[in-house]
This record gives sequence, C-alpha cells and structure tokens, in this order.
Amino acid sequence: MASSTAATTSGFCPLIPNRRLAGSPLHVLISGRRSKRQRHHHRRCVITSAQRPTWLPGLDPPPYLDGTLAGDFGFDPLGLGEDPKSLKWYVQAELVHARFAMAAVAGILLTDLLRTTGVSSIPAWYEAGAIKFEFASTRSLFIVQLILMGFVETKRYMDFINPGSQAKEGTFFGLEASLEGLEPGYPGGPLLNPLGLAKDIHLAHDWKLKEIKNGRLAMVAMIGIFVQASVTHTGPVDNLIKHLSNPWHTTVIQTLGLGS
Repeated sequence: MASSTAATTSGFCPLIPNRRLAGSPLHVLISGRRSKRQRHHHRRCVITSAQRPTWLPGLDPPPYLDGTLAGDFGFDPLGLGEDPKSLKWYVQAELVHARFAMAAVAGILLTDLLRTTGVSSIPAWYEAGAIKFEFASTRSLFIVQLILMGFVETKRYMDFINPGSQAKEGTFFGLEASLEGLEPGYPGGPLLNPLGLAKDIHLAHDWKLKEIKNGRLAMVAMIGIFVQASVTHTGPVDNLIKHLSNPWHTTVIQTLGLGS
C-alpha cells in the first residue's frame, strides 16, 4: 500500500533541481518534462473531479458530501447535513421513508389492480381507513399498532445510537441471528436477507444505491398519488385506464383544469 502510494506520488512530484545543473541544457530538459507532468497531473485531477455525477452539472458538491453515501449527488441546498451527527440521522430518516413509500406504492397499485379487474371488492386506498373491522374496534387496533410500531422504532433508534447493541443475545426474543445486520439501517440475516445479496455491507454499495434510488422514486410517486386522489377522487390504476381510453383529452393538463 505504502509502496504503491509512493510510486504514484513520485510520478507527479517535481524533480528537485541540482544547483550545479542550473542553467545547463540538462536542467532545461528536466524542467520541461517536469512542467509537462504537472500539467498532465492537473488535467487528470480536473477530469476525475468532473466525472462525479451531481444533481446539477457543473455545481461543486459541499465538502461533507464526498460521494461515499449511497445515492449522494451533492444535493443539500439548505446545508442540513453540515453537522455529521445530523447527516447520519437524515440518512436513516430518508431510508425509512423510502422503504415505507415503496411498500405503500406497491400496496396501492396491487389493491387498485385487484379492484379494477373485479377480482376483489377492496376499497380504494384513500377510503380504506374508514372501514371498520368486525374482529376488533378501531381503538384496539390503534393501541396494538402503537405498541408494535413503538417497540420496533425504539429498537431501531437504540441501534442507531449504539450500533450493534440490538444484535446481542437476548435483545430480541432470541431472534437476533435472524435479523443481524452489519450497519445501522440495514438489518440482514436469513429473515431480511434470505438470498445473501449483501452479506458484507461494505461491498453492497450497488444494492444500497438501487434501493435508495427506487425509494426516492417511490416517495415522488406517493406525492403524485396523493395529489391525484385529491383532484380526481380515484386511484392510480383508474386514472391510467381513463387516460389510455382517451389519451389526447385525459391528461394532467385537462385534469387540473388548465386546458381550454
């Protein structure tokens, strides 16, 4: 490691001129080669810096967003991540919201598809909350959900504060080995990583990047679904069917009342 670093450095370090060679043809030749190497080094550094993708081409990302985080494109116009502790928390918050959004989009599309095809009489997602179940009251379900979600979120927060503390024996009813992860926010084990795609979280950057990209897309999709339900009072599959039946007159412009 040290030898390779030294070799790389020496390839671009300027040669120290000998005082006896000053002004001689050999000194001029060495200086010319050194100048060429320096220009090449500068050009290579500029190219390497420009190759990193950013959310706005040509914009230098802030120094604390150095590209090591999954999905880091240097986007932080408000400077919320300047504090390292806050940045770690924002990373976990985005990850959790992304996963909830992906689950929500999949659930909404599936139930909408079952309802529109006549397979099931499941209500639209924005009406499902008003449905009362016969086996339990709404208050009982709320209390049960509060306890379960509170327990899980507390465990997640404790693992964030003290990484690895929730993987110790006896911390999760003896199921620690089935949920053991290598990094906060990325639980693994046979239960949540059955295919072993990310056994070593440090080598799973591609998987983390794919997850956060899909999660961000799902969060944007959820905003669209919210607006769509508020304006059209129908689900995404119903709106898609209406658009396909008359694509030139059933669009976003006509729906929002901006068309003629």
